[in-house]
Amino acid sequence: MSDGDEPAVGDRLDALHEQLAATAERPVARAASAHLGEAEAVARDLAERPADPDTVRERVGHVVRLLREAGDTEDERADEHVAAALELAEGLIAELADSDGEST
Repeated sequence: MSDGDEPAVGDRLDALHEQLAATAERPVARAASAHLGEAEAVARDLAERPADPDTVRERVGHVVRLLREAGDTEDERADEHVAAALELAEGLIAELADSDGEST
């Protein structure tokens, strides 16, 4: 894959944070809210502070776990943001693992 095929990792981390920040504007279920808030905080930190690829992969993995544990948001638009965030996060993990020569 060439550099022109995919946005830079930093751009995708920004997009991940934006998707999760958008869930804060939605009336989500209380049970999901804490998981989404923590995932958004981790994504914000990654977007704002450069980190080595191993750290990014580990922390994005944490975001994925939080999103999977969040459960039903009870809000369709929030669900769309969560789905988009999961897709971005899983793509980042796969790319970073491939760049290290690891399998996913």
